[in-house]
Amino acid sequence: MAESYIIEGVEALWPKVDRTYVFNSKIKRSEPCAPRDQNAAYSVQFRMDGATAKALFTQMKAVYAANREDDWDEKLPNPIVKDDNGTYTHKANLKGAYNGETTTKPLEIDSSGEMLPEGFQLTTGSTINVAVQLIPYAMKLGKEWEYGVSLRLKAVQVLKYVPLEVRNPFKVVEGGFVYKAPIDNPFDKKAAPAKSNNVLANVVDDDDDDEDEPPRKKAVKKTAPPKKSGGDLNDLVDDMFDDE
Repeated sequence: MAESYIIEGVEALWPKVDRTYVFNSKIKRSEPCAPRDQNAAYSVQFRMDGATAKALFTQMKAVYAANREDDWDEKLPNPIVKDDNGTYTHKANLKGAYNGETTTKPLEIDSSGEMLPEGFQLTTGSTINVAVQLIPYAMKLGKEWEYGVSLRLKAVQVLKYVPLEVRNPFKVVEGGFVYKAPIDNPFDKKAAPAKSNNVLANVVDDDDDDEDEPPRKKAVKKTAPPKKSGGDLNDLVDDMFDDE
C-alpha cells in the first residue's frame, strides 16, 4: 500500500521534471523523449542532511514492514547514498506511462503555492520540497529478487530558485570590442534630430539623400485679393474660410 510523504528543504540535483527523459547510453546523458518511450520518466535526485535522510529511511522501513510478504527479505536494504562530504543523496521518479497509459506530470509550485508555468525548468542547486508516494515492491532481476521501497514523484515545491546559467566558452579578452548600448538623450543639443517615421515627411525633409533627383519647387499658394466690403460681418467670416 502506497503512503504519501514530503521530503523538506533538500537540494535539487539534475532535475528532469518539465517533461519525460530517458538515459541514452551512447552519449552517456539523458535526453527528452515521449512519455510512452521505453524507460521514459520524470525524475529528481536530491541532496539532504543526516536528519532528513534518517527520517526518510525510517518512514520507508515502516512502509516496507507494513506491506512485507512472507517470502520477502526481513529487512529493507538502505538505498540512500552517503556522500564524502557527509550529506546524503536519493532519487524520486515517475514513469511516463504505466500499462500503456501516460501518467500525469508532477505538479510544480512556488513557495506561495502558485503553480509554475508550463515549460519551467528546475535547476541543480535549487532548494525544494519533494512530495512522493512510498511504494514497497518485490522485483525479479534475472535469477535474483530485489526488495525495496521506491519514491514515486508526485510534486515539487520550489523554495529557492537558482537561475539557469548560460555557459560561455570564451574568456575575457583585454582591449577588445566592448558593446555599449547608445543612450537616447533628448536634452543633448548636439544630437542629430530624429527622423520622422512619416514617409511623406522624410521625402520633403531629406532632399540631401536624393542626389540624383532634381530639387523640387514648393508650390506657393496665391492669396486672393481682398474683397471690397462695406465691413459686413458675414463678408469678414467668408474671407476667413476662403482658403480652406
